[in-house]
Amino acid sequence: QVRLVESGGGLVQPGGSLRLSCAASGFTFSIYRMSWYRQAPGKERELVASITRDGGTTNYADSVKGRFTISRDNAKNSVYLEMNSLQAEDTAVYLCNALRTASFWGQGTQVTVSS
Repeated sequence: QVRLVESGGGLVQPGGSLRLSCAASGFTFSIYRMSWYRQAPGKERELVASITRDGGTTNYADSVKGRFTISRDNAKNSVYLEMNSLQAEDTAVYLCNALRTASFWGQGTQVTVSS
C-alpha cells in the first residue's frame, strides 16, 4: 500500500522557520522524483520545490527561492522541506508528491504564518 505522510506543519510567526517531513512507504522511493506542492484557500495547487532521484538537482518556485530548501534521504524513504523567513503568503496546505510513471500524493500538512 502506497503511503506518503507529511508532518511538521503548524502555526509560526512571520520570519519564523519550519521543517516539513514526508515519510514514504509502499513503493521504491529512490527511483521517484519528489516534490512539495502547496494549496492555499481559493487558489490553485502550485509546485514549491522538487528534487531528482539522487538529490543532485533541485528546483524551486521563484516565490520561495533562497528561503526554502528541499532535501531527501533515500535510506530513510523521506523528503524534507526546510522553510525559513516565512511570510503570510506561505500559508497553505503543503503536500508531498512522488512522480515517475505513477503519481502519488500525501494528505498534506497545514502551515499557517501569522502573528
